[in-house]
Amino acid sequence: MAQVLRGTVTDFPGFDERADAETLRKAMKGLEYGSSLEDDVVGDTSGYYQRMLVVLLQANRDPDAGIDEAQVEQDAQALFQAGELKWGTDEEKFITIFGTRSVSHLRKVFDKYMTISGFQIEETIDRETSGNLEQLLLAVVKSIRSIPAYLAETLYYAMKGAGTDDHTLIRVMVSRSEIDLFNIRKEFRKNFATSLYSMVKGDTSGDYKKALLLLCGGADD
Repeated sequence: MAQVLRGTVTDFPGFDERADAETLRKAMKGLEYGSSLEDDVVGDTSGYYQRMLVVLLQANRDPDAGIDEAQVEQDAQALFQAGELKWGTDEEKFITIFGTRSVSHLRKVFDKYMTISGFQIEETIDRETSGNLEQLLLAVVKSIRSIPAYLAETLYYAMKGAGTDDHTLIRVMVSRSEIDLFNIRKEFRKNFATSLYSMVKGDTSGDYKKALLLLCGGADD
């Protein structure tokens, strides 16, 4: 299940989040699993973590349109009230806002939140939540801020340290090779003081390495 939950998202002209989610649900029903993706998520998870996953899977995020500054202020205040200013945490408020507001709106909310609270939203998530829910909310925030930066970080930690998370490395490199891998390479070089190409070259071997380096397409050194 953890491998499934580290899946990537697409962000390019013509992308339809609702249509993709519906296609994925129908595809699973047509395969040998015999159950829907949402049923499997509900069966394998629980609590607020489950709730956030289901909301994301339902793909009911508002479409990107003009920014309503009053709504931005309201959502930023609501998150502040639900976390830092509350004894305990109103997780449902975080789930609703993170799971249904548009990408452009959420970027503004995160900026406004910093102005109001003095904290980055990631700091609040770290203090107010824990475990799988914390990791999921942080992944959503990182994806909202920048998908290439988030995937660059995913690739870095797939190779950092002893051993390699080959599943994640292959999945991201292959799935993004014709979408935004060049942008991921730029973010990787900027954030980790080495290039994606160099790290793949040093962490893999044989034909596997050759294939990944061809996908990577450039050294960026």
